[in-house]
Amino acid sequence: MDQGGTAVRLRPPRERLDARAVGWWRTQWLVALLVLAGIPALLGLLIEPARFWLLLAAAVLGGPCLIGGLVFPSWWFRVHRWEVTDEAVYVRTGAFWQEWRIAPMSRIQTVDTLRGPLERYFGLATLTVTTASSQGPVKIVGLGHETAAELAERLTLITRATAGDAT
Repeated sequence: MDQGGTAVRLRPPRERLDARAVGWWRTQWLVALLVLAGIPALLGLLIEPARFWLLLAAAVLGGPCLIGGLVFPSWWFRVHRWEVTDEAVYVRTGAFWQEWRIAPMSRIQTVDTLRGPLERYFGLATLTVTTASSQGPVKIVGLGHETAAELAERLTLITRATAGDAT
């Protein structure tokens, strides 16, 4: 694709996410485990006639959450990549179905950072690069909050100096 005379090519991004992202993802899985398995388990302890079925439901729901929380975060950390150059933002996500996204600088409309409660606890942030694409924004999750702030500032400076109308 040619944007303003500069060729932007699909290639693997070079940067890894912050290692704290693994703990953040594991905590999200733990919360899911507590909600999905904890509610039926608690009800099973309180409701005698349905105890067996409720505890069985808790085990059936909790098992996959526990295994997923142990396996997937490390795998995601190994496959998720990002990179910002003077020409584009590159992001690769996905464990089973990998998605590669490129946002040429001339197409960037806004750059935002988001830090939810768990992200703040782990010192992380999500960088969102909004473009004129129908595919929606490009997101880099699991960045250190300092890195995300620096990238937002850098992208703002680069896009301001890049020719194009961002549409």
